[in-house]
Amino acid sequence: MADKAEEAPSAEVRATRPQIIGPDSGPEPPFPLRMSGKVVSGFGRGSKELGIPTANIPVDTTPWIETAESGVYFGWASLDLPSGHPSLDTPPSSSQASTTFTTASTTSIPTPSPPSPHQNNWRVYPMVMSIGFNPFYKNTVRSAEVHVMQKFDKDFYGAEMRVLLLGFIRKELDYVSLEALVDDIRTDIEVAGRSLGREGWRKLGDGDADGGKGEGKWLWGGGEGKGGGRERGRGRSCDMREREGRREG
Repeated sequence: MADKAEEAPSAEVRATRPQIIGPDSGPEPPFPLRMSGKVVSGFGRGSKELGIPTANIPVDTTPWIETAESGVYFGWASLDLPSGHPSLDTPPSSSQASTTFTTASTTSIPTPSPPSPHQNNWRVYPMVMSIGFNPFYKNTVRSAEVHVMQKFDKDFYGAEMRVLLLGFIRKELDYVSLEALVDDIRTDIEVAGRSLGREGWRKLGDGDADGGKGEGKWLWGGGEGKGGGRERGRGRSCDMREREGRREG
């Protein structure tokens, strides 16, 4: 059962949040973790109320999520886009990035390279995602909402999505206003961008990493990749509370 969400910090406290997550070398255990599923309709709030569109994927087929702390995570997301989707001809770039995405330390995020040869419709993008109940909206059902840090001119409901979680940004919080919620999400996106811009984090999305046997192979639509998707995260606790002091200190 999830802990009661804490009240969101003030703007002054928010400004002291860590600006980058993890060491330059890459993720630390229990990461990376995997999720996958077809994009389904969510609560309909991301674009309309927040200006930050999200894609929902089911949470009931991911074993490790039962022990995952509610909060915000980041990493890479891949989509098997339908033939004819306009984004198939639009490579990820800073000019096409989410309108809420800016970074102080980098002008763009280096895009993971596809495997060679690359002959399918899978595309890989940076992402932040929320796992939890979203206490501001008083949700009664736990959800996984992914914000893909890329501008899309057309939706992709029903597309297969694979998510590679590389780190934990912050715990789930409650908010006194919609504006405070949006401000925190924007900060989350900035932190994710800075963190993913480092080589140790970008290369995990490369299709040919580790001789084509790494996590990138799975992201780009390949087989299980190193470790096997069903086993990834099994037997590991994904509770981040023990790491909170080091991250915020």
